[in-house]
Parts: sequence; structure tokens; C-alpha cells
Amino acid sequence: MSEGAGIRSGIAPAWTEVRILSAEEAARERRALSEILADCVAGGASVSFMAPFGVEEADRWWGGVIESVAADLTVLFGGYRDGALFGTVQLGLDVPPNQPHRADVKKLLVHRRARGMGLGAALMVALETEARRRKLGLLTLDTASPEADRLYRRLGYTETGVIPNYALFPDGRFCDTTIFWKAL
Repeated sequence: MSEGAGIRSGIAPAWTEVRILSAEEAARERRALSEILADCVAGGASVSFMAPFGVEEADRWWGGVIESVAADLTVLFGGYRDGALFGTVQLGLDVPPNQPHRADVKKLLVHRRARGMGLGAALMVALETEARRRKLGLLTLDTASPEADRLYRRLGYTETGVIPNYALFPDGRFCDTTIFWKAL
């Protein structure tokens, strides 16, 4: 069975690997990362970008993330199956000097073909493991996705509140954003 066949058929794949990507690895995976981001935006995810948004725009954005990874301001995770990248999340370490004990969870992105199979949870567990290894005690994040909202609650995140009309969906409609935190 090909990689995509298991995902398209609905058979839950075992994620063969979730790992931290170096800046060099991220540069090699830039096309796949761009395709994941473009797919999420095309699917309506409020992740900072407006439609139309293609792989070329996503590629430009990933350049800044790769620079941030190289500067050790971001830890980038990739979720793979049979060597193909299907999801990613970032641990944002670029915090003010008076907040060295915390980090931001950024851009949990899972390609639509791989959703509902545990990849988002696997990426978050890897991110939390790395945060603990770095002796961080607090993670914060925001989301406009009901599916992600459920995932974060299952993982023990606490809702701080909802900000109405905080951002826009890619199609221009307003969306509310929920702020979460988790003590490690």
C-alpha cells in the first residue's frame, strides 16, 4: 500500500516518527512544509493567512521560520509516516526577558489527509516533552479551531478565555480565538 493510500482509505497509520527538525532539515523539507501550510489555509484554518494562499506564499513564510530555527528561537517538529511529512508544530522560545520559564505553541498544522489519526496529539506530546527537557514550566497558545480546541483540552490545557472577532478566517469572515495555557 502506498503512503497516501492508507491515509485516503481512513486506516489509521502508525506515525513512524515525530522529531525535531534542524534548520538544515527544515530547508530540505521546505516544499512539504509549504504544502501542509497551504493545505491548512485552503481548508479554512485561521493561521494568519488569507485566501488565496498558495505554496509559493507558504514557501516564503517558511523561510523566516527556518531562520528562527537556526537562531534557536524556534523548535520545529515534524510528523512523518513512511518518510513523508504530514504535520508540524513549533515551540516558540522568543519570549521577553522576564518570561524565560515559558514558551508559545505555534502553528499546529496537520494536512487534511492525515487528520483524525492522532498526529496532532503526537506532535503536541513531542513538543511538551522538549519543553520539559528545556525546563520550561508554562506553555501558551491560541486557536480558532473547534477540533484543535478539543485536542488541547484532552491534553490538559486550560482555557483562559475567548476573544471575539480576534482574527479572520482565510475567506475574510471574523473568527473568535480561544487562549489556552498549560503548566508543565
